[in-house]
Amino acid sequence: MRKLKLQIQMTIDGFAAGPNGEGDWVFLAGKGDLEALQQMIRFGVELAASCDTFLLGRKLAGSGFCTYWEGVADSQPENPWHPLAQLIAGHRKIAFSSTEPTLTGRNLEVENGDLATAVQALKEQPGKDILVYGGAGFVSSLISLNLIDEYYLIINPVAIGAGLSIFKERKILKLESSIAFKSGKVLNKYLPV
Repeated sequence: MRKLKLQIQMTIDGFAAGPNGEGDWVFLAGKGDLEALQQMIRFGVELAASCDTFLLGRKLAGSGFCTYWEGVADSQPENPWHPLAQLIAGHRKIAFSSTEPTLTGRNLEVENGDLATAVQALKEQPGKDILVYGGAGFVSSLISLNLIDEYYLIINPVAIGAGLSIFKERKILKLESSIAFKSGKVLNKYLPV
């Protein structure tokens, strides 16, 4: 059975986005540190390459996520994120929505059915693992339904005081590995207990 992996950036005070979905804080740590950037890119590429399907919430898919990465993949070969952009643009993407029948994006499908049923069916299909990028509300639903098999939480050395949490109830997780980057970010891999 395929695993559902979550990769998400979080603040040190536990938020995945600001109160209105802001994510500008992700870029505050590690400016100018090329080695740390390269480490983060390598991690992102390795995790994305271990998967062949990405899951997105409606808000993230509709916010220009696909268009941005397609642009980097198609016309910015010098961009350090180009290898990841190629994977994102080329992989199958499924956006979950109860309101939108279609969204724009290369290799993007929209799923309007029951979240738990649809994700369980995807896990049972042959192929590589499945990766979830977000947004916060969508990820929170997956966590509440106990659908995440591996958590890759990138903790940023930034506190924002208020925001959107992906955890709505108590979850006990087991730390499997931890990598500290020179930028101050820490990548923790957790498994459900």
